[in-house]
Amino acid sequence: MTTHVQPSGPQVASRPPRARQMALLIPLLVFGGMAVFLAIGLGLDPREIPSVLIGKPVPTFSLPPVRGRSLGLASANLKGEVSLVNVFASWCVACREEHPLLMQIKHDGVVPVHGLNYEDPPADAARWLDEMGDPYTRTGADLDGRVAIEWGVYGVPETFVVDAEGRIAYKHTGTITPAVWTSTLLPLIRTLRGRESP
Repeated sequence: MTTHVQPSGPQVASRPPRARQMALLIPLLVFGGMAVFLAIGLGLDPREIPSVLIGKPVPTFSLPPVRGRSLGLASANLKGEVSLVNVFASWCVACREEHPLLMQIKHDGVVPVHGLNYEDPPADAARWLDEMGDPYTRTGADLDGRVAIEWGVYGVPETFVVDAEGRIAYKHTGTITPAVWTSTLLPLIRTLRGRESP
């Protein structure tokens, strides 16, 4: 008489070889895919990330002027001519770097530059413009940052080119350098001006 011995402990069904290979392969594929997306993301230049607002009207807003200035900034002010909207703050190191170029743009009279002052204490913003010079035709004090969020601002500085119809034509993230100005922003401004109604 044959005696069957019951094995002690939990019963584990052995997997077929192909199932075991797949169980090992799936986590590797998932990890590999994540690594590829991460590598692509790290390779992107944040200045080249397009805004979803390109070609759309500027958000509706109305801001009071920065302390010591008389002209605030509103969406209604951004119609009728091509202009730049520069998002800045007194605490922003990169804003200090681009400021001389903004002053030169104002001096040359190439295009109106409007300032969107982002989450800045009023006294600090006023002092910064008094000491560094004020390149802006109009400034809007965005004390709580809500307007900047509506513009899709990631950080400061950022600069938008707005066409004569009040639509966002281009967004530059980061410092405006002389190379960016001459190779990208100025040619676009000239092109948009060529489309303005006489």
